[in-house]
Amino acid sequence: MRRLKTAAKRWRVPIVSQIGESRDPFRVLASCLLSLRTRDEVTDAASGRLFALASTPRQVLTLKPETIQKAIYPVAFFRNKTATLRAICQELMEDHGGDVPDTLDGLLKLKGVGRKTANLTLIQGFGGQGICVDTHVHRICNRWGYVKTKTPDETEMALREKLPEKYWSQLNDLLVRFGQNCCKPISPLCSQCGVAEFCDRVGVKKSR
Repeated sequence: MRRLKTAAKRWRVPIVSQIGESRDPFRVLASCLLSLRTRDEVTDAASGRLFALASTPRQVLTLKPETIQKAIYPVAFFRNKTATLRAICQELMEDHGGDVPDTLDGLLKLKGVGRKTANLTLIQGFGGQGICVDTHVHRICNRWGYVKTKTPDETEMALREKLPEKYWSQLNDLLVRFGQNCCKPISPLCSQCGVAEFCDRVGVKKSR
């Protein structure tokens, strides 16, 4: 973890982590929803356009779906995400007084919110504890040989058992940067990796 932190200083902070610096749970939740299956730079621009129009559940519900779609395009599945965002905002207004739930169970009850989004909202929006497992965390932890799992949810549960709790909230931010810049899905840059000596290179057939 110390080596990853040192290396990460030269890499761009993921957009959801940047938004998390505001400690605004709704902005984190919304941007995380937009980020699914979408490149970081696209999420950044789309989040900026959306929040310029509406940055609270109440404000989002005043917008027409077509207006939201235009603001967040070209994020992946922008029409479906518009519907999901509006449904979440409706739930927040009706059941939570416009506030985002600050528990994992509460977040998971929201329409379209999975464990990755819920954990990231807890970590970045509330400064709480959680383990956010996206494709980078799942791939890298298995590549290292640190866990042996088939799905991101299995990886989260394995990490909860094995990883010291003090590292939970840091893991996603570090491994997203690490995965985007060094430990890439295909042909990772093993010759430049600061933790290569600890890696089992599971599934790595070609590297640089």
